[in-house]
Amino acid sequence: MTTTQTERTEPSGETLQFMQRMWELVHALDVRSKRMVKAIGVTGPQRLVIRIIGQKPNQTASQIANTLGKHPSTLTGVLARLQERSMILREADAEDRRRARFTLTPAGKKIDKLQKGTVEAAVRRAMGRTSDAHVDAMRETLTILVEELERDD
Repeated sequence: MTTTQTERTEPSGETLQFMQRMWELVHALDVRSKRMVKAIGVTGPQRLVIRIIGQKPNQTASQIANTLGKHPSTLTGVLARLQERSMILREADAEDRRRARFTLTPAGKKIDKLQKGTVEAAVRRAMGRTSDAHVDAMRETLTILVEELERDD
């Protein structure tokens, strides 16, 4: 029996209940990402990077990281794995040879077009099941939560 099929115990208090849902979300993202590797050959984060490069080719690692709200060093491994697997091309910037720009290969473009079985598809379905106001409120709540988690106490 899965957790959804059994009676789940709720912790006491709104904060712990919210945290329980967050851990469920983290777990569900991880499970879907592992399924994606088996089905389409990339993880959820790797596909997100592919989608970002697909929307705007020739970006630098800094530009991609900025879109994700991450430090460029956190993308080094993701970009290297995608390059090793011939999903993206890394080319030296024409103006500054120290800087690299990224584009999709035909294999990367294939992954970029995929819909079924991805984290993105699940998010799109979930957003379709709720109102725009709820989506906006959730986006705001997540933004505030990230700010608080990154804050020095």
